[in-house]
Amino acid sequence: MSAPDDFTEFVAARYQALLRTARLLSRSEHEAEDLLQEALARCVPVWRRISADPEGYVRTVLVRQNISRWRRTRRLSVHPTEVPPERPVVDADVAEQQHLREALAQLAPRQRAVVVLRYVEDRPEREVATLLGCSVGTVKSQAHDGLARLRRILGEDAGLENRAAAPL
Repeated sequence: MSAPDDFTEFVAARYQALLRTARLLSRSEHEAEDLLQEALARCVPVWRRISADPEGYVRTVLVRQNISRWRRTRRLSVHPTEVPPERPVVDADVAEQQHLREALAQLAPRQRAVVVLRYVEDRPEREVATLLGCSVGTVKSQAHDGLARLRRILGEDAGLENRAAAPL
């Protein structure tokens, strides 16, 4: 079964924006690409039904698919190495962005989704609630808890909202 032409046009027009969201929701570039491909593949069979306003539906699938992946893989144990691998020297801005991505990866999937959608993509609380299928109050509490945890992870007391709005 091939994808409808308007699906192909939608993907061509919105792929980079959706991939950016997937990168922020996942832990690696490859995982983000896989996550987006899975989400898009799930949308093809229902495309006729969602084609009037597909972006919200695709983002919802993306977030929920990420949560499902996280639940499946959280049982895997992590085995830290005694000596960390060497890391290349990078630009300070890139290092800060990577540090923020690593901090985001430490949040629970729903908190990460709320923080990304609310502060990075600058979406209103009501829209985030609709995308995640929860109440506005849940979005507010998840945002509050997620930002508090990011502050602890990053060792900062203020200014996180401004930093999260910076391009990642």
